[in-house]
Amino acid sequence: MKPDLSYFRALLTEAGKLFFGSGREQVTEKGYADFVTATDLAVQRLIIGRLRADFPSCAILAEESDDRPDGSVPTFVLDPVDGTTNLIRRLAHSCISLGYVEDRRAALGAVYNPFTDEFFSAERGKGAAKNGVPIHVTRASALRDSLVTVGTSPYRKDNAEANMGMIAEVFFSTLDIRRSGSSALDLCDVADGRTDAFLEAGLSPWDFSAGLLIVEEAGGRVTDWQGRPLDLFSKQNVLATNSLIHDPLLAIAGMVRLKK
Repeated sequence: MKPDLSYFRALLTEAGKLFFGSGREQVTEKGYADFVTATDLAVQRLIIGRLRADFPSCAILAEESDDRPDGSVPTFVLDPVDGTTNLIRRLAHSCISLGYVEDRRAALGAVYNPFTDEFFSAERGKGAAKNGVPIHVTRASALRDSLVTVGTSPYRKDNAEANMGMIAEVFFSTLDIRRSGSSALDLCDVADGRTDAFLEAGLSPWDFSAGLLIVEEAGGRVTDWQGRPLDLFSKQNVLATNSLIHDPLLAIAGMVRLKK
């Protein structure tokens, strides 16, 4: 048996109810600007418990787990709370991201924002949707007309000078920029035509595996900053666009030299 999007929707909607409890107030600092709350752990526990019971032959790659599968078997990729700092600060812009990877390629992707009750989803070859309604990227073909969401890679402030220089170049080249604090939702905004592009360095697989497929199935393009396909099992510098402005943004991002 394989999962499907109706299974994902029921599971993520159930787990999303945990966002509204007091768990966000129970915070542990994993590293600088890197937090985990009781909500993260409770959501992960619920989802992993269900996945292991229903799909015992699959591996699970999850943010708050030490297991690091290599993609040799079908793998679920989970971020129980993308936008944990937003959740702690009551900014109401956080989500659950769940992908399903076969043969090291994203096959299913779902991102659920409990605060807006928006469920973004995609199945390879079958398009992308928001709450069941098809979504598509924009047709903006010029950078100067484009709205671009950026991430600041807060865990790697040793790269801040190079990263902020790149962001400044994007700002000067486009209509404007945005910063939301949830890369999974940023990817969905590109897919839904709310923005024209998103880029951030040093994202983990659970940050982008679901959103990558949602963008691609909505007609967009997702690569690393050198234009290569993303590796779904390692950290990546991610660029997602409506495809029409991908190359000019690659020209900007590809010049950046970040510390490993």
